[in-house]
Amino acid sequence: MNPLPARTRLSTETRQAEIVDAVLDLSDTVGPGAITTVDIARNLGLTQGAVFKHFPTKDAIWLAVMGWVESHLLSALDAVATAAPTPLEGLQAVFMKHARFVAKHPGVPRLIFNELQKPKDTPVKRRARSMQESYRKLLMRLLAEAEKRGEVAAGLDREGAATLFIGALQGLMFQAMLASSTAKLEAEAKRVFSLYLNALREPS
Repeated sequence: MNPLPARTRLSTETRQAEIVDAVLDLSDTVGPGAITTVDIARNLGLTQGAVFKHFPTKDAIWLAVMGWVESHLLSALDAVATAAPTPLEGLQAVFMKHARFVAKHPGVPRLIFNELQKPKDTPVKRRARSMQESYRKLLMRLLAEAEKRGEVAAGLDREGAATLFIGALQGLMFQAMLASSTAKLEAEAKRVFSLYLNALREPS
């Protein structure tokens, strides 16, 4: 008897990672709402049944994708923030790292925005909220340290500054999606962060 092809012997964890990668790959060119499990299976050379063998539902796939985004993005942002010499340089490193992450994975914001448009509260939407809360905590820590060191205006509205930080990045993502290109994202991010930095240093 001939041995089974190596692909069929992959562990569930490995196959799940492949499925997540397939969704990320498809979302670069296909609207997230239009991606089907048939598309995912075809991308991997599998049957639809094989996809459901590793994920019980399509929502479970989307939740795993959101988990991938949370773990990869937040860990990368925390790493560059920790490595930066000063809190303000940490903020800049986080801003630019996030912009580069989106440039590399342009389908990610499409996936998130598509999910957030749904009227019902879903596990994926709750995961997105959890990710944003962790993100805000990182920003608040950097802003508090920056104020303590006198790098920003005394009495800075840190909550507002964190909201502005996230909003600026979201605006850049929307512009990239409208242009159907992330080619200018990093250059635009540098310009926008420079303006953001001036706002932090300006007394209210």
